[in-house]
Amino acid sequence: MVLHVDLDQFIVAVELLRRPELRGRPVLVGGTGDPTRRGVVAGSSYEARESGVRSGTPLRTAAKRCPGAVFLPLDADAYRAASETYYAALRERSDTVEEAGWDEAYLLLDTDDATRTAAELRTHVHARTGLSCSVGIGDNKLRAKTASGFAKPATGTGVFRLDRSNWAHVMDGLPVDALRGIGRRTAAKLGTHGLRTVGELAAADPSALAETFGPRNGPWLVAVARGYDPTPVDPAPYRPRSYGREITFQEDVTDPERLRAELTRLAALVAADLAEHDLLAGRVVVKVRDSRFRTRSHAHRLAGPTGSAEALAAASREALTALPRDRPTRLIGTRAELLTSADPVKEGG
Repeated sequence: MVLHVDLDQFIVAVELLRRPELRGRPVLVGGTGDPTRRGVVAGSSYEARESGVRSGTPLRTAAKRCPGAVFLPLDADAYRAASETYYAALRERSDTVEEAGWDEAYLLLDTDDATRTAAELRTHVHARTGLSCSVGIGDNKLRAKTASGFAKPATGTGVFRLDRSNWAHVMDGLPVDALRGIGRRTAAKLGTHGLRTVGELAAADPSALAETFGPRNGPWLVAVARGYDPTPVDPAPYRPRSYGREITFQEDVTDPERLRAELTRLAALVAADLAEHDLLAGRVVVKVRDSRFRTRSHAHRLAGPTGSAEALAAASREALTALPRDRPTRLIGTRAELLTSADPVKEGG
């Protein structure tokens, strides 16, 4: 069986280990912990989510929606240490563990009683880390990942199973955006074709969808609706596909020279990240968010594989010229995408 193990409200949970007196209160983590300054929520407790605050919500908006919330600053070192302990605990139970981020993983296990094994795993993780987790059980990664969503404290009891025997029963009546990888835009487009539920999409003709969504995406949409996923659990060490840095300005910026200067500074930080891991980049992607929260991005191909701060900065500034700046800038960032044999570098973005 495949198990998807997902730590519950990870960032907040780490903070609550240090501040147990905050349990049961709406807690938000982000930026410097000052909601009067610009920044976004990185982690929210379940109590805060009841007020409509999620990761990515601007701190000022979060303060308005949840006026009684406790705001805490980010502490990346603490979360990284907790994540390492979490993965060590998982590897005590399985030799095949795939890292899927700081707080979630896939495990491949041979067990006669997957539900009991999942419950025992939850107890083991809590004993080693002090953190709670939700476990999804499936016969492939897609079903296990989907199952863990049903296992979350807000919706379940910590363990849920989805496999070939019950996938259709559980999923067919749900809207298509309940499926992993299908967002609002794709759901809306599917709706124009009369495909609004998972069951309707699962019954669709893949070749017909290929005409609208493309020869790869069309059949993929139908496969996902049917719960099909051939990808194996991969125990290879997690390798980020990119490294990026960004800054949210406390006051909107209109001066193009300042934007270029910030890109130069951010590119130097990205170059240091690449050097630390002995990696090279194939292109950079610059992101700009304006005063009305519209976000645009543009990619620029590098002349060759490089980790040079100067080359990354020059490419970032060049990408910036392709982005319209018809409104003041709220946020700017640059990301170096790693060069791999599987991902040829392409111009544009």
